[in-house]
Amino acid sequence: MILRIRTILDVEEDVLRDIEIDEKFLLKDLHDLIIKSYGFEGKEMASFYKTNEGWEQGDEMSLFDLGIGKDYSNDSLNTIFNSENNRLIYVYDFLELWTFFIEVMEISEINKNTTYPNLVFSKGKVPEKSPSKIFQESNSKTDIEKNEDNPSLDYDDFY
Repeated sequence: MILRIRTILDVEEDVLRDIEIDEKFLLKDLHDLIIKSYGFEGKEMASFYKTNEGWEQGDEMSLFDLGIGKDYSNDSLNTIFNSENNRLIYVYDFLELWTFFIEVMEISEINKNTTYPNLVFSKGKVPEKSPSKIFQESNSKTDIEKNEDNPSLDYDDFY
């Protein structure tokens, strides 16, 4: 089967690529293809992250062995994308934080007249500088902040 994957770069102007790739390809192949299709050199670290329908970043899917967690680089795409999960977040260059939204748009049969992977659509140009990211504190309160578990603990004592 062939996955048609849309990759959207999180920048102000629309920058996206639609890629067709065999489901048997590896996550590291998708990583390489994204880098190539957006014109990055590929010398920086990157990771994929699980996500939900609201694009909230979940667990990291590392592309290299850090000695903790799993190295997902050699996992096939058909084990990563399934009926329950068709989205990922991809972050390239941890200093610049180029962030991409990745989504399987369609699953189809292999076309014998097509060479895969295949860039089928491209829109927009990657800006010269990555956008600055704004990190905001969550509005939710933890048990420590509320002092529910131990009233003698004060959140400010930890900071």
